[in-house]
Amino acid sequence: RVHGDIVHAGISVAPDAMFCIVTNPINSVIPVAGEIIKRHSEHKDLRRLFGITTLDAVRASTFIAEAKGLEGRQITVPVIGGHSGLTIVPLISQSIPRVSFPVAEREELITRIQNAGSEILESKAGYGSSTLCIAYAATRFIRALLSAMGGRQGVVECAFVKSDHAECEYFASPVMLGRNGIEEYMEVSTILEFEYKYLQVAVRELSKRIKKGVDFAKTYQPSKP
Repeated sequence: RVHGDIVHAGISVAPDAMFCIVTNPINSVIPVAGEIIKRHSEHKDLRRLFGITTLDAVRASTFIAEAKGLEGRQITVPVIGGHSGLTIVPLISQSIPRVSFPVAEREELITRIQNAGSEILESKAGYGSSTLCIAYAATRFIRALLSAMGGRQGVVECAFVKSDHAECEYFASPVMLGRNGIEEYMEVSTILEFEYKYLQVAVRELSKRIKKGVDFAKTYQPSKP
């Protein structure tokens, strides 16, 4: 409800605003926001709504770079699907530069990327979470969006967005940013068989989370002042 009220208030006073949400559970919160915007705003295509999943891409790049003896900034890994556990699908086969791993190591890396949040919680023994990581990811995405709004060309980031180009109504994928939000949904090259298996699992889980958000939005009424 809090997220719904924030989005409703936002579009009431700033209908052209960009909504960049980093609060979990993103897989359900973004559908809630999207349905509220469609109901109360002229921007029905939701190109100004973003679930910030940059953290998943940062973790994927960092872990894969470490495994190859590189710096995190030297490698880019697209991450699709959603923003929790099994819904996170790092496309290692499409890393730039290209990398490869033995099957067992590859599976370990994917599992680590999917469970990175839990890894941090365990390392802090319950006395903290990945707040600094989230802050860094949010800052990186916002800076990218602002630079694109300012006219910079070719700015691409992964985000959880409304999509007509995926198996789910909302989906995390690379998007090109521009003055009005999403300028282009970037095509994901043909994924490998092992990645498709992870994607199938992600879609099943993600569909449940999206439905939960959409169902909530159907009954949402703004809180009274």
